[in-house]
Amino acid sequence: MAAARRVAAVVAGLLVWAVTAVAVGGWLFVHESREIVLATHDARVSPLLGEHAVVRTGPVLPDVRLPADGPVGVEITLDKTNASTLGELLNRYAFIASQPDGQVAKVRETVEDMAVDAALGGALAGLVPIGLWLLVGRRRRRELVRGHRLVAVVTVVGVTAAGGAVLLRPWVTPEQTVEPTRWTTLSDFTGLPVPDELARVEVSGDVLTRQTKRLVGSAINTYDKSKVFYERATERAADLDLREPAEDETVVLLVSDRHDNVGMDRVARAIADRAGATAVFDAGDDTSTGRPWEAFSLDSVTEAFEDWPRWSVVGNHDQGDFVGDYMDRLGWTRLEGEVVDGPGGTTILGVDDPRASGLGDWRDETGLTFDEVADRVTETACAAEEPVTTILVHDTDLGREAVRRGCARLVVGGHTHVARGPVAIAGPEDAQGWEIVNGTTGGAAYAIATGSKPRRPAVVTLLTYRDGAPVGSQFVTLQTDGSWDVGEYASMSVE
Repeated sequence: MAAARRVAAVVAGLLVWAVTAVAVGGWLFVHESREIVLATHDARVSPLLGEHAVVRTGPVLPDVRLPADGPVGVEITLDKTNASTLGELLNRYAFIASQPDGQVAKVRETVEDMAVDAALGGALAGLVPIGLWLLVGRRRRRELVRGHRLVAVVTVVGVTAAGGAVLLRPWVTPEQTVEPTRWTTLSDFTGLPVPDELARVEVSGDVLTRQTKRLVGSAINTYDKSKVFYERATERAADLDLREPAEDETVVLLVSDRHDNVGMDRVARAIADRAGATAVFDAGDDTSTGRPWEAFSLDSVTEAFEDWPRWSVVGNHDQGDFVGDYMDRLGWTRLEGEVVDGPGGTTILGVDDPRASGLGDWRDETGLTFDEVADRVTETACAAEEPVTTILVHDTDLGREAVRRGCARLVVGGHTHVARGPVAIAGPEDAQGWEIVNGTTGGAAYAIATGSKPRRPAVVTLLTYRDGAPVGSQFVTLQTDGSWDVGEYASMSVE
């Protein structure tokens, strides 16, 4: 009998815990929100009961609604942005929407984090009534029930009702909106045909000016052109005639000067997969200004290579601390002036471009010039027990002297937006090192490379290593008309 009572008590306790945890956790989840940077905006993300993702754009542009790929919906309220004109803002939306993987992943991770936090909060709340039950003890519970049964019942009911009231707050009446949102399809809103994948996208059917509708139509055109161009490039990259590595070789993809062109990220990954690459170097200038609104670019390149080892430095356009710190949080190995392990049994040394952050020494000093930082790179490389395999910098001028002294075997970077190399660098005692400049992976003619296609040839470099040494490289270039130029594989000897 006693054993049965104990089992019943355990079951009742678990039931109380589960009911409380689900109720409190669910309430916490649907009332939670997080602040993130999304699509060049400060934004607030909140879970939404239903099957839609709703984007609240503000008073000028129509809100957007589309089916959500998940068990719950989400509401995204856009706030500040640095776009100077409505047309510029809409073109940004169109370009990012055509390559949305990084932003979708960011929202999904944010909602998942909120769900985990709510579940933990609910689980802890579920322990409260059980803890109180145990704290009172069996004898005191019996005394309360025998002597004050009515009081006990009233107390339990009252506490439960009070807790529910605190959670639900029935006295708070939502403010009545001016009028319910009227949703209409994007095609009906603009009066124009839209791509098939936008057929289920809806916008709020409020009255807007003809000029705004015209800008929305133009943004749809940009979206369509960008999506088609980069999808075709990605498909064709899978069939490129690239050198295949031997079993004892490691191939690394080098990108640089993306300048916010998220369209090239999937293309670069397709090239790398075709070539058998297994790691990626990022030589910087992923952004145009280094400001937080450009987080979408860093999210995108991370999403493309999330399952790979990856190393990065900051370029001169990635001004300030944001880019480097954000890449570090996203899981990139940020090179900060020390020799570390690289891919395929190699070693790697790198440092941010001093013209970007204003930082000098990567540990203590500030205000060092470009030449002084180059001297520090050389000193660090030459202090290593063995020659450093690769120096990764934004501007190869920072590492050329280390290679010339025989302290490093290869320096790679970007910065000039013109692909060059491998260029032989004579070292001491007939030793030989190499320099490779990647060009611009974003196809950037200026500091920003968003648009329906690259403004100039977009380049990636495939670096091949064997036995811990660089042995070859190959340029792969996407032209502005969508055609491909595959460079000859160039062998490198370090002796």
